Amino acid sequence: MTELTMPKLSDSVADAVIVKWLKSPGEPFRRGDALLEVETDKATVVYEAETDGTLETILVPEGGTAAVGAPIAALAGAGPALPRVAAPVAADRANATPVARRTAVELGVSLHGVEGSGPGGRIGREDVVRAAASPTPLKAAASAAARGDVRVLVPTATQATIARRMAESAATIPSFTVSTDADVSQIVALRFGARAERGDTTPSLNDFVVKAAATALREFPRFNASWVSDTIECYSRINVGVAVATDDALLVPVVSDADTKSLAEIATETRRLADAARRRALHPAELQNGSFTVSNLGMFGVRSFTAIVDVPQAAILAVGAVRRAPVEDATGGVVFRDVMTLTMSCDHRVVYGADGARFLSRLRELLERPLVLAL
Repeated sequence: MTELTMPKLSDSVADAVIVKWLKSPGEPFRRGDALLEVETDKATVVYEAETDGTLETILVPEGGTAAVGAPIAALAGAGPALPRVAAPVAADRANATPVARRTAVELGVSLHGVEGSGPGGRIGREDVVRAAASPTPLKAAASAAARGDVRVLVPTATQATIARRMAESAATIPSFTVSTDADVSQIVALRFGARAERGDTTPSLNDFVVKAAATALREFPRFNASWVSDTIECYSRINVGVAVATDDALLVPVVSDADTKSLAEIATETRRLADAARRRALHPAELQNGSFTVSNLGMFGVRSFTAIVDVPQAAILAVGAVRRAPVEDATGGVVFRDVMTLTMSCDHRVVYGADGARFLSRLRELLERPLVLAL
């Protein structure tokens, strides 16, 4: 008998929720068969069997949460037998999942006295949220009088993990921001002409930004790095994450080796990744190993914003909407150009203000000479 443990399906996963078991106890499977659906912080993914075997016993039911590496099922015929010893629960330690304990700390809720709805009365995240939202009679009366009825929204596992990672970033990264305006009139003109010939396959403005960022990262490798255990890790591969907003989450699929891809290849890849993200059909590998992130809210008319650095990366680029703005020309006259604001948030442990200014200056230069990116 061997154990099936919760797999690590993305860089940021600490625990995950089992959405559905695709095999029943006693049912055999072959290597590559789909065993279960798991909801991580990034997406709902299907985990495939790595060897032949039989699903003997399900240890974590559908809807249950388990930490990465924790046993979730017992398998037969899948390898050498392994003894399974249940971890004892101390008398003064509440029987709760790891995510429930973290949620209790975040919400200031004592786990003692919380009624668990999981197997054996184990406390889950939903139980903690429900306990935090249950006011005393006095509080309930005051709340009803002051703010009306309260509707409590329980975050999904994805939303809860995003919240935890953003809080971790804000609490641990000494960040700074730099911003600049880029004249993207030539890109707008190029795209206008190309759309008549290529239609929907024309690279988007954001594709130009991803290509420009990848090119700049090759020239400024310190931004393609992470702060890890009081050291700076610089990476040889440039993998640019592209933030995609879905109905209930923000996913960041990764364009691997973006510096080696042509503008057309980047356009094809980002279009495919964005579609998969909105359908929650991304493969775990497509969410891993990002070294830099581009987040664009221009489609919503946002002029500029400050993005939060995605741990453990060293920087993230926030892209605003294109707007018509008056610009002084070489003769001292005023002309209207297509201008876009770029704002970069950086980890001050890895790079400094002058570094950020030089990187952003090079990025602006590349965007203002788009033929360099297109060739």
